[in-house]
Parts: sequence; structure tokens; C-alpha cells
Amino acid sequence: MKTLNPSIKHHTFIGAFISVWSFLFAFFARPFEHGTMDLRVWVLVSVGFSLIAFISYAIVSFSQRYVFQKWNRWSVWLEVGAYLLFYILYTIITYSYYKSSLIKGNYGFSVYFVKIIINIVLILTPILFFIRRYSLKLIPAAKDDITIKGENKLDVLKIKQSELICISNSQNYVEIFYLENNELKSKLIRSSLKKMQTDFEFLLQVHRSHLINPTHFKSWKDSATISLTQMELPVSKNYKNQLLSL
Repeated sequence: MKTLNPSIKHHTFIGAFISVWSFLFAFFARPFEHGTMDLRVWVLVSVGFSLIAFISYAIVSFSQRYVFQKWNRWSVWLEVGAYLLFYILYTIITYSYYKSSLIKGNYGFSVYFVKIIINIVLILTPILFFIRRYSLKLIPAAKDDITIKGENKLDVLKIKQSELICISNSQNYVEIFYLENNELKSKLIRSSLKKMQTDFEFLLQVHRSHLINPTHFKSWKDSATISLTQMELPVSKNYKNQLLSL
């Protein structure tokens, strides 16, 4: 998997689905029937497992979005890590709940893991895989047109995202470098580099004074300089690793 749907909203729906599935699994399958649990206990078990599933996946949702935004990429190993994080949280919290005074479970951890968690992993993983894959289709199509606004009313630049090369700090202004009919142009706008990065999340910081559009990265000229479309920029050590990941 080369990308991720970072939307908390979409993953909340996935968490809700897993929560309902967990309730139904616990209530009807009754994976640890000891012969001493009445209907009230099984309702407590089912509701508890349902809430734990939702909370565990919510933690995964926020964690994966943080990693995705920080590294600006996703991989198979990160996807596997998201599954592992969910199952680790789910196992630890459900087992603690199972052994609590509300349930008073008899199984030790090893038996609980083998008889319950492994079955849940085998059944839920394929479902979770297809739901997460489907969530990629819900990512809204990126609009190529962007509007860059400054503090002054006349500080407006409307261009295509693909035409934006980089944004550089210039005292109380930022200088926008972009293409117009394949010619390099620039425009000064009264704003800050931090605001530009907040407004346009696709930009990648390579220096304290420079943000680049990654699609215009061409090559490394040397260990501290990169070549972009029709221009070059310095790269600081603090941001070098982000660029190496492209």
C-alpha cells in the first residue's frame, strides 16, 4: 500500500463498524463460555469489547495520521504497524477488562490469547484490510487550482498547484516562484512561511527559509543543494531526511 486515507472522519466510520462487529462476535460467538456467565454478564462483555475496539482503532487513526503527515508517505510496513498497534491495544485492554471484577474471567493470558485473540485476528484482519483499502477511494480528488493570499487585499495569486515551484522567505514577505507558459516567474506577497505551510500541506520544507512543491524536485546538485524546475535551493541538515524519502 503506497498511500493512506488520513481522514479521521472516514476512520471513525471504520472504528464504528469494528465496534459493532466486536459486539456481535462477543455476544453471539461467546468465545470464552465458562458455563457460569448469565445474559447480564454477556451484555457487559459485548458492550465492553465493542467500546474497546472503537477506542483502540481511534488511537490507531490519530497515530497513523500523525506519522503520515510527518513523513509525507505511507508504506506496507507502516500499514502492518497500524494493524499491530490495533491488535496490541485491543488485546491488552480486553484482557484487563476480562480479568476485572465485572467479568471475573478464568483464562490466563496465554489461553486467552490462543483461544480468543487469534480467532479475532484471523476473522477480522481480512475485513479490516478490505475496508481500509476501500477508504482510499473516499479520498477527495485534489483540485489543481490554488489561490495564495497575503495580508493585503491585493496580495492574491491564482495558479495551478502543478505550476508552483517553491515559496521562499523574504523578511516580512514570501516570494512565490511559479511557472507561467513554462517561464519562471515570481511574486512577493506579505505573509509568513509558516502560514504558507499551514495553508498548503503538500509543500515540503527543505530549509528554514524555503518550502518546495515536491513534484518539481529534480535531483541533488551536491549534499546541500537541490535542483528544482529552472532553479536551485539550499537544503539544511534538519530537513534533509524528509527530502531523501521522496
